[in-house]
Amino acid sequence: MSVGTSSAPGARHAPRPPAPRTPGDPVGLGIDPDQLPDGLVVADEHGRVICFNAAAARITAVPVAEALGQSLEKALPLEDLEGGRWWQLTDPYGGLAIRVRQPERNLLLPGGREVLVSARYVRTERLGPVHRVVVTLRDTEARRRTERSHAELIATVAHELRSPLTSVKGFTATLLAKWERFTDDQKRLMLETVDADADRVTRLIAELLDISRIDSGRLEVRRQPVDIGAAVGRHIQAYVAAGQEAGRFLLRIAQPLPDLWADPDKIDQVLSNLLENAVRHGEGTVTIDVTPTASPREGEETGTSVTVSDEGAGIPEESMNRVFTRFWRGSKRGGTGLGLYIVKGIVEAHGGTITVGRAPGGGAEFRFTLPVAAPAYLT
Repeated sequence: MSVGTSSAPGARHAPRPPAPRTPGDPVGLGIDPDQLPDGLVVADEHGRVICFNAAAARITAVPVAEALGQSLEKALPLEDLEGGRWWQLTDPYGGLAIRVRQPERNLLLPGGREVLVSARYVRTERLGPVHRVVVTLRDTEARRRTERSHAELIATVAHELRSPLTSVKGFTATLLAKWERFTDDQKRLMLETVDADADRVTRLIAELLDISRIDSGRLEVRRQPVDIGAAVGRHIQAYVAAGQEAGRFLLRIAQPLPDLWADPDKIDQVLSNLLENAVRHGEGTVTIDVTPTASPREGEETGTSVTVSDEGAGIPEESMNRVFTRFWRGSKRGGTGLGLYIVKGIVEAHGGTITVGRAPGGGAEFRFTLPVAAPAYLT
């Protein structure tokens, strides 16, 4: 037999006490509305504004004191993109009793400024009259910046794709139309050009996919044991085989290095980009230092750091904070300007950090640090 209290069938429970109100909280949110990042406007059952937080005042340029007590339509004279008066069209107090909200959409403030507006209709009982209208406002500037960034990305990639695709189309059309007129050496040269341009198109598409995964937080990291010193050595050998002088590269590895678990393909991508920047845009000796260091991840003691530096002119101080943004190309044009943005995304997906500064020889110095990130069954 259990001991406790029970209610008789049909018994009415005592009403819950109202939520405690903090100073500056006229509608019982439990927090000060001025602490909210979005604009908040609340109207009572008569359509009078009883809450108009600081963010709403900033977004609408209407002082709080002027908005409080006004009708919702006067405090927020919103129009849709066709010029219709929003509150007259939606009629929150006299419209259908089954409506509970207005989904977010773009509306216009006086002067034509766009804001993102959503609304919730609060009723004390189902199908009853509206007790509160709660409106949230968000500035569209952040969304506009994102849309501009995406538009620039599409325009840049389309422009970069046009050149190799034009070359591929031109050479293949010429070969098909006049195959017998060319010598074997001429055919080989044209096919090699087509092959190189196809590689360029593939690389651009891979960059676009990487950016999409980085922006959406879906960049996968498949960790395996990585010998970072050997990986750097392979890249140096590839440059030497391509015609660079072996004496231009200096690789220094501090021993002992901790065992590093990372995605080998993505680490190769990071090294390839940093070394290519140093070779193409820098001068003198390209120095690569691989050293053990403190881990950038809390709870881990050791990590691995790779520093790539050159002896060129370096990066201007005023440009340092833009190096890892999209489309940054520095003083020398060329490329998409997406490589370092992708490098930063890959390093951070590993839980690491990357910085840029001035090398002792005066050139640019890129340094990325990765946590050891050993699997749990090895620790």
